[in-house]
Amino acid sequence: MSTLVNDINLRPQSLIEYIGQKKVVKTLRLFLDAVKKRGIASEHILLYGPPGIGKTTLAFIIAHELSGDIKITSGAAITKVGDLAAILTNMKTNDILFIDEIHRLPKSVEEILYPVIEDYALDIIIGKGPAARTVRLPIPKITIVGATTKLALLSGPLRDRFGLILRLDFYQEEEMITIIEQTARKLSVPLDPKSARHIAKRSRRTPRIANRIIKRARDVIEVNKLKLVTMDLLDELFNLLGIDELGLTDMDIKYLRLIGEKYQNTPTGIETISLSLSEDRQTVEEFIEPYLLQLNLIKKTSRGRTLTAKALKHLRLVSSSKELEQDRLV
Repeated sequence: MSTLVNDINLRPQSLIEYIGQKKVVKTLRLFLDAVKKRGIASEHILLYGPPGIGKTTLAFIIAHELSGDIKITSGAAITKVGDLAAILTNMKTNDILFIDEIHRLPKSVEEILYPVIEDYALDIIIGKGPAARTVRLPIPKITIVGATTKLALLSGPLRDRFGLILRLDFYQEEEMITIIEQTARKLSVPLDPKSARHIAKRSRRTPRIANRIIKRARDVIEVNKLKLVTMDLLDELFNLLGIDELGLTDMDIKYLRLIGEKYQNTPTGIETISLSLSEDRQTVEEFIEPYLLQLNLIKKTSRGRTLTAKALKHLRLVSSSKELEQDRLV
């Protein structure tokens, strides 16, 4: 129970406390101020971007700013129209309905959501065949906040019904350091600036990963009754977690070595990579490749994936001078 409380407390409660995503925060501030002046929300919000960068946190902040409750669900959890109806009929004006991974909503549920978004009405079909009729039920003036890691998989009609579409991106290193120091204070983890920067470099520019590392560091210092998170402790922890100096995991390294060593850095197709790693294609494309692309460690071409000079140097596979020159010309 105490762990759950700590996890909730890690979330900022207002936009003033929120770190990073400056353009998104500025746009949301304008939206929320306008809503407060009108007294009721008139637009719904769609957040998209990589996992772990604050979409759910922003939904909590919106609910807090609008003085409403938040109901959380996911696209995969709403399997039939009745599931959506049960949620909507128990909500109040100014409440927030947060739908995570909204692109996974079944088509039948998605279509029922259209009048909810546009007219605050729920259309229920009663009966079957010729005797079937539609009953329109009014619902409270709520704000729907959708979140997705795959904007392209969201249907056009659903996407276009959101009045505010915001993209969240990976954080800068200095922003990560601020988040890490803030989390360490909340969890009472003694962390110096050097250690905070060390964690930031291995957090994949993602707050969720940084928070996870700090929690494990807290476990180590509590078990061993230490007074400070030292560099030696962090190095030991990163070794235990399988995270190297660039924030790469064992699976990331396996991916890079597969292309660099087994296939001699020739263009390698995604299907070949997936089969060789014993992972499905979706996992490779969504959870392994984005960070490698961010770090400029791989190149995606029409013929397949290859490693950059930076990746080859990191793996110590070749002298990178020739490869580096080729990268500059691309």
